[in-house]
Amino acid sequence: MGETPARWTRATVYPDMWADPADDPRNSEGVSPDGELETLQDYLTSYRFTLRMKCEGLDAEQLARRSVPPSTMSLLGLIRHLAEVERDWRNWISGADSVPKLYGPGDADFDGAVAGQDEVDAAYADLAREQASTDDALAGHDLGERLGQAGIAVRELNVHRAEEYARHCGHADLLRECIDGRVGQ
Repeated sequence: MGETPARWTRATVYPDMWADPADDPRNSEGVSPDGELETLQDYLTSYRFTLRMKCEGLDAEQLARRSVPPSTMSLLGLIRHLAEVERDWRNWISGADSVPKLYGPGDADFDGAVAGQDEVDAAYADLAREQASTDDALAGHDLGERLGQAGIAVRELNVHRAEEYARHCGHADLLRECIDGRVGQ
């Protein structure tokens, strides 16, 4: 696996941060959102930004690197996985036939995450498209409303979405630190 990279951060104001507050797109000065739905959406947006931030500045080989053996996780695999789960969530709330998997059965989202700029570009495009589709599918529904054949509450799905991104942002922290030593929340 090679030499362990030295730990570093781009932040100069707070050494435990990923970026200085003025450079952090998640930084939201002022009043926090009003309402439960707005708060859930704010957290989800922040975690989505965090994942992208943890991946920025890396090349295709670094994004595809499985840097915490024996895990098959990579940053590129996480991007692909989250695109896949966004699609799965729409299947949960849809009354129609399921949309097929993006990458294939099992762990194909991780296993197929191979170094190549075309793969990276496709994964980012898949993630953006699937996020927008899920957001659109949930727009206009009340948090207490139950959707799909299983009757999942919109509130439960939104909490689960934030939780899924938060968990994988933790994975991304470890993966990134092992790749080039960059740390920060």
